[in-house]
Amino acid sequence: MPKEHFQSATASIDYGDAAELFPVDDLDAEVLQHRDAQLELADVDGEDVVVVAPTSLATSYFLTQHALTAIPIDSLPPAAQAQLGEEVTASLDTFELIQIGKWTTDSPNHSLAEFGNP
Repeated sequence: MPKEHFQSATASIDYGDAAELFPVDDLDAEVLQHRDAQLELADVDGEDVVVVAPTSLATSYFLTQHALTAIPIDSLPPAAQAQLGEEVTASLDTFELIQIGKWTTDSPNHSLAEFGNP
């Protein structure tokens, strides 16, 4: 799965400008986390992803500790899309997902089925 979206994304929103997205549990939008987010991000190119970028050591720590999250842009309420659209240099409509957090390990992805009895 592509773990490089954090580096290959062509757009980012500074953590401080992404207040509309936090806390993600309170968002009135589709929020995919952990494995679901990995699968969704694996299906898109980096140039279709907007990442929430750290602006300080504290926000970097917060984003690194945050569960990998993918939010489809078209699922966000219009007010949130308008607010976030002001923070991106290109039109927000040209992107598919917003990524919060990132993979922090290079460990292989395993299924529980691998550990079952043969």
